[in-house]
Amino acid sequence: MTANKDIYHTLGTLGITLPPLSIPAAAYVPYVQTGNLIFLSGHIAKTGGQPWVGQLGKNVTLDDGKAAARAIAIDLLGTLHAALVAVGKDLNHVSRIVKLMSLVNSTGDFIEQHLVTNGASQLMGDVFGPVIGAHARSAFGVAQIPMGACVEIEMIAQVD
Repeated sequence: MTANKDIYHTLGTLGITLPPLSIPAAAYVPYVQTGNLIFLSGHIAKTGGQPWVGQLGKNVTLDDGKAAARAIAIDLLGTLHAALVAVGKDLNHVSRIVKLMSLVNSTGDFIEQHLVTNGASQLMGDVFGPVIGAHARSAFGVAQIPMGACVEIEMIAQVD
């Protein structure tokens, strides 16, 4: 269990309501658990229930990119919650956010993918605290993401 912290209370304090588990758009599953690790498939940025389309360095601002990454982090937490509930646990059993991998749809001269990804990383720290929420991370600039989304992020979490 997360030491002296109820994750659901923290989410409420942050004004976050977890979304339901999304149905995959292609031939994959939303998550896979092996041992005490849960691997979450990539989640794309959405706004108003639709893909948040655009390209950083062209028609999406850095602040909007960070907001998109934060929104994805909330979706990832919804998927992680569903994965844990499926085995009789909840987010209070997360012992570490292990890694985030972020793909940022960006122009060739945009070099702030790491700052976009901070939108997700900072939320993990806010929700789980500076130890459990601290994670390894990769942030890549890519030419395109499915459905034209501006950001896609996948996550690995460790549970007790």
